[in-house]
Amino acid sequence: MDLIHEIRSLNSSLPILVLSIYEEDQMALRAIKAGANGYLNKGRAANDLFFAITKILEGKKFITETVADLLVNEYQREKSDDYLKELSDREYFVLLRLAAGETITEISRSLSLSVKTISTYRTRLMKKLKLKHIVDLINFAKDNNIS
Repeated sequence: MDLIHEIRSLNSSLPILVLSIYEEDQMALRAIKAGANGYLNKGRAANDLFFAITKILEGKKFITETVADLLVNEYQREKSDDYLKELSDREYFVLLRLAAGETITEISRSLSLSVKTISTYRTRLMKKLKLKHIVDLINFAKDNNIS
């Protein structure tokens, strides 16, 4: 997400297609809100990559049916889900990684950040989500289909 923001600040018209290992329901909305023109999971790339690139180069957006459904659901979502919207992209990414069972050290290595920085993100997550223990955070992720 940081890279999308940076690219947009340097060249607002450059087409951006995010090709990711993460499923659409995990990161697509955040990528599009950050300024990407499209989002494609690597598992679907073989079928949709050429079409996605062509569409984006024509100046259009590319979204899968799954992402379209997510956008509609996002639009209709009640205020009870606002707590997730309050998370920064980095906090949300840390939540995803924690929910996947990664340790603070593993996350810090993958993001090239210090363990202390990742711990700070975890603390902010727990505060924003009003949770007290890491187990609560994991249960929250499971209950909200965040994985």
